Amino acid sequence: MSKIIWKQQVCSLLFLAMRKLDKNRPIKGRNLEELRELMQDYGEPAFRGEQLFRWLYEKRATAFDEITTLSKGLREKMSKKHSLERGKVITQTGDKQDDTVKFLIELKDGKRIESVLIPTKDRVTICVSSQVGCAVDCDFCATGKMGFHRHLDAGEIFEQYRILQDYSDRTITNIVFMGMGEPFNNYDEVIRAAALFNDDMGPNIGRQRITISTSGILPRIQQYTNEKQPYQLAISLNATRDKIRSELIPINERWPIGDLLKAAKRYTKLTKDRITFEYVLIEGYSDSTEDARRLKNMFKDINCKLNVIPFNEIDGPYQRPPDWKVEAFLSELHPASFPVTVRWSEGHDINAACGQLNTEKEPKKRSKKTS
Repeated sequence: MSKIIWKQQVCSLLFLAMRKLDKNRPIKGRNLEELRELMQDYGEPAFRGEQLFRWLYEKRATAFDEITTLSKGLREKMSKKHSLERGKVITQTGDKQDDTVKFLIELKDGKRIESVLIPTKDRVTICVSSQVGCAVDCDFCATGKMGFHRHLDAGEIFEQYRILQDYSDRTITNIVFMGMGEPFNNYDEVIRAAALFNDDMGPNIGRQRITISTSGILPRIQQYTNEKQPYQLAISLNATRDKIRSELIPINERWPIGDLLKAAKRYTKLTKDRITFEYVLIEGYSDSTEDARRLKNMFKDINCKLNVIPFNEIDGPYQRPPDWKVEAFLSELHPASFPVTVRWSEGHDINAACGQLNTEKEPKKRSKKTS
């Protein structure tokens, strides 16, 4: 077992153990049943939990004084034990006129994350983080340069939605778990947060408008499939050969491409949902016409769609292919048995695009590996 995976598993176990022992788990992040129980602990009827749920997740309350359906005495009592404010904006880059806006958010313990608001003509998407840093250590990703600091709880994930929705003039319609961190290494809290986003007493964002992306944590993909989780699933593939993918994404040594394809096929058969493959085009690594031909063959029997993402450059050795090479790659894919889209990531100029999020001013440097 690699040191990275071992460290991640130890941190995950400690995080879950602390949550089970913590009787004062933050209120924001609790589900309806937990809020009903909380109200009963305060000597209130269970339906007060439903009122509190709406105030937290539909009306996005940040202080108990705002929750007018609870008595003043109860609000004062609860405010002495609990806080509803989970994070604050330190900086925002971009503006409403420039569409994409990146938010640097400081959490209660001083740790920082980034979230991105991406409005387009027909939707408003937010990209949320699930961890502070990341342990997967993808070689081309700015977040991976930070290393892993800690998981976010469901309330901290939801707080990103609250902050960005308060800022936006339009209603948020889509949520992607593609920010900082590997969502499936923080599986329980991510699923809990997705359920809060989806709840019709909260934001009521449709299940098909919530996408959870993973770099390929196979046991969690299998768990997600077995549970028939209703949200959309995306796998970041980013290479067609194990040698290259292991260089870019170290966990591929444990869960190689063939195993991921089998898991993806099983997912589509059991859930009847289509899976998305994310494929970053990196010059000299994943952008050849041979790669395109291999993709057509790999996906021919899988109910999937492919998002091709020209690489968003960071401070490192990897580069985006020239436009002619991107076009040649796409031409080789056509015609394919699956839908293909090109995602020119929004926010590239403010380091808010896919793979560019990093809250450290001086991330650790990398040397270029050979392919």
